[in-house]
Formats: sequence, structure tokens, C-alpha cells
Amino acid sequence: MSDPLEILRGVVHPWYCDSFGHMNVRFYSHFFDDAAFHLWPLYWGSHQKMQKEFGVHTVTASAKLQFQRELVAGDLIVVDSVLARIGNKSCTFIERILHADTMEIHATYETVEVFFDPLTRQSTEMPAPIRQALELHNKTT
Repeated sequence: MSDPLEILRGVVHPWYCDSFGHMNVRFYSHFFDDAAFHLWPLYWGSHQKMQKEFGVHTVTASAKLQFQRELVAGDLIVVDSVLARIGNKSCTFIERILHADTMEIHATYETVEVFFDPLTRQSTEMPAPIRQALELHNKTT
């Protein structure tokens, strides 16, 4: 498993909160999804680069969101991520929403990203240069 990489910072705006006064479920997903777009440029390269060089990109095959603590309007957050597993056609990331002041974990989001060929609409093997970059990152962090 890699060391955590910071991939996003944000603020909980009042309009993100529901009638109970805490951030609504939909906005946890919003932060995690926005943060996930920053993963590949940090580990290897953008989806555009993947498509240009290998004709593939990744798609989220599964996502598991777990809530641990409430967030309220005005809270500052940090989203980080670890590379948890490297498979043949997929890899697993675990993202966390942390409170920027206390670094307490408020939610986790485990995703399985599958390499996908948009022409065949099927999963495909992870390109070797991407695998090598991921493995190197896991060894050096």
C-alpha cells in the first residue's frame, strides 16, 4: 500500500448541508469524485494521455462509501488517497475525507478502477508502463 497523497482540499458550504445541519451524502460523493480525477496525473498521467498512448482509460467498477464523523458548514477538508491494490486489469484506491484542522477521518471511499477499452466497451489488461509506474510508486513511498 502506498503512502497517502493529498488530492483535493475544500470547504463545506452551508448549501451542502441538509435539514439536520450536516453535509448531505451527495456532497461526500461530490468531493470524492472530484478528487479522483487528480489520481492518475499523480501516479502516471491523465486519462487523455492513457487514451492517446494506449487507447484505454479507467472506469469505476465499484465504490464503497463509509461515514465516520459529521461535517458541518465551514469545515475545511482534505481528501487523500492510497493505492491499496494493483491487479491485472484493475487497481483499488482508498480515499479519505479528513478535517483540515484535526486530521480526523470523516469518511472513506474505496474504489476499484478497471482499465477499459472504449472501442470494444470491455475491460482490458493494464498497460505495462502504467503497472510499472504504480509498482514503483508503491515501493518508493
